[in-house]
Amino acid sequence: MALSLDNALGIHQQALEARVKRAEVLANNLANADTPGYKARDVDFGAMMEKAKQDMTGLGMNRTHENHMDTSASGPNGELMYRVPHQPSVDGNTVDAQQEQTRFMRNAMDYQASFQFLNGKITGIKKALSGQ
Repeated sequence: MALSLDNALGIHQQALEARVKRAEVLANNLANADTPGYKARDVDFGAMMEKAKQDMTGLGMNRTHENHMDTSASGPNGELMYRVPHQPSVDGNTVDAQQEQTRFMRNAMDYQASFQFLNGKITGIKKALSGQ
């Protein structure tokens, strides 16, 4: 029986990739915290993971007609979504630096946890292959 790394590692690889994408988006928000008119953006991590899970199980849906519902990961058309601000600034900027920093740090901790879990899975596979 052949070993499939995709099956052995599960969804954790996609989780790391999604966390990296989210970190980039959140860092961009922080970099533009003082840019007039800048709108804070984010990705829907839960939707990205649901799509990855469907893709892994073969239950993902394909769009066969332009009027069919789009089931892409991030937004209605796969793009980033705009965040609804609690209180936008006078210049139209919707970035709340404190909230963005909190989201960024939480995402970094979640990335580290996913990485450690994935590293543990890889270590277990290596031990099994070497007969330990």
